[in-house]
Amino acid sequence: MKEVIKLDTVDQYNRLFGLETLHPLVSVVNLSEATRFPTHFTMNYGVYALFLKNVKCGDIRYGRQIYDYQEGTVVCMAPGQVSGIDNRNRTAPRTKSIGVLFHPDLIRGTSLGQNIKNYTFFSYEVNEALHLSDQEREIVTDCIHKIRLELEHTIDKHSKQLIVRNIELLLDYCMRFYERQFITRNQANKDIIVKFEQLLDEYFQNQVAITEGLPSVKYFADKACLSPNYFGDLIKKETGKTAQEYIQCRIIELAKERILEGVQTVSQVAYELGFQYPQHFSRLFKKHVGCTPNEYKQRN
Repeated sequence: MKEVIKLDTVDQYNRLFGLETLHPLVSVVNLSEATRFPTHFTMNYGVYALFLKNVKCGDIRYGRQIYDYQEGTVVCMAPGQVSGIDNRNRTAPRTKSIGVLFHPDLIRGTSLGQNIKNYTFFSYEVNEALHLSDQEREIVTDCIHKIRLELEHTIDKHSKQLIVRNIELLLDYCMRFYERQFITRNQANKDIIVKFEQLLDEYFQNQVAITEGLPSVKYFADKACLSPNYFGDLIKKETGKTAQEYIQCRIIELAKERILEGVQTVSQVAYELGFQYPQHFSRLFKKHVGCTPNEYKQRN
């Protein structure tokens, strides 16, 4: 079995590629400066990492899938994620990639530390990577360069704040560029919305809710072959609602129809929609409609 490298520090990554470590908690890597080129490895990240692949850079393995990245691709990793490199079949290493690695301790107690979970692209699958235009690539490169300049500067009382702010700026730009990517993939996104609606209808028509309970965002993301975060961000961008809100709205519409049909009791409706307890159903219904299911039935 292939050994998995537990990457707990940025220095571990630098030593793997023969790069200099300028700061114990953050590093800007430029693989054109690497003095070592491991051809294959699997890494369990204990740090955050963002890489800009400036050339076709070989195979990255994520789970059981292998992805061959093209020029101008941004790939992000978060603590707990596992990925690997496999260049054994390449004639020469591709070394024009740059990136930033930073330990969670660097941002602890900062605004970035408080907001890091808002950068949901860290939890995207690697096949949902960000593909940059030439102008966007220049901006990302410039942000990484500014972090590098700050690391090379003599440490003073402003160093940490400036490094963290520049990382935050880099992540903000990536957030903007991901939103642009969602827009430019408009038709593909609409196809996913249509598939989501179809799967949502089938979930209740086929009475999956009776055995599996309330539908989850992960269930539909898996069916669409997307990560839950990417799927959720796509739904939010296209509909203005979170995926969870979208699911709940559909549940309420179905509940209204079945209540007015008058064939089932409120408890039976709740059970068939996946609720374990009728009171939970009544609470959600009142939150959305403004009255209880029984009151709704009486009024209509």
